Amino acid sequence: MPSFDRSDNLRLSYEFDDFTDPWDERPFLLLQHGNGRSAAFWYRWIPYLSGRYRVIRPDMRGLGKSLGDLDLERDITLDALIGDLLAILDHAEAGPIHYCGESMGGILGIALAARHPTRVKSLALVSTPVFIEKQMKERYALGHGSRIEAMREMGIKAWVAETTRKTRLPADEEPELFNWYVDEFAKGDPDIQVAMSQLVNSASAADFLPKVEVPVLGLYPSGGQITSDAQVSLLKEGLPSFELHHLPTAYHMVQLLYPEECTRFLDAFCSRIDAET
Repeated sequence: MPSFDRSDNLRLSYEFDDFTDPWDERPFLLLQHGNGRSAAFWYRWIPYLSGRYRVIRPDMRGLGKSLGDLDLERDITLDALIGDLLAILDHAEAGPIHYCGESMGGILGIALAARHPTRVKSLALVSTPVFIEKQMKERYALGHGSRIEAMREMGIKAWVAETTRKTRLPADEEPELFNWYVDEFAKGDPDIQVAMSQLVNSASAADFLPKVEVPVLGLYPSGGQITSDAQVSLLKEGLPSFELHHLPTAYHMVQLLYPEECTRFLDAFCSRIDAET
């Protein structure tokens, strides 16, 4: 797993999955996880993609293996996360990339494509809202004063188990996957998890949408709670180019529930763009 010092107090890590022919300069594809997760959550996609793309899977700062002594207010910001992505692309010597982000990772991708258009050749959004709606924040509070209070008072594992059961994964269809998701999420430092959730609560991609010049693919649940019809409408109205596909579930984690279908859509999208450029 490649890693490097981003600063004196932070070492960034990312997975690099490349099973392409060594003589073939295949495109780079960056898969960015969402809030509280890590590169490990993309594991179901790698068998489908790593023979066709040089796949980069970053761990966001403070999560997975990207660890350091972080100031929770100063160091957990949208600007810092975008800076990390640019540093990882430089470290991997990756040219313009296909970027695919899920949930909060998609918001980062929208901002990256808008601010640094020469670094991104296409953008794919997986279950990505423009912002977290008020009713979703209330749902994630689980009867507590706020989502943040619920996380602190219940503990991360209990909170993520209950919210995942309600919105992210069906607990009964693949109980092993559900349990793995909860256990893996709960490995994160609780203070980082809370700080990331505070960032997500305030984040919005609305101002970046019209500045995204590259083609955009959307892979979304059907009738998702986090990605409501209103959120999808904002994407349709705000993005100059948006190709949308719905997966047959209302649960948020479509990339874990439908890896073959998602990667098929993504590969067709990226291949078409590569053929045109």
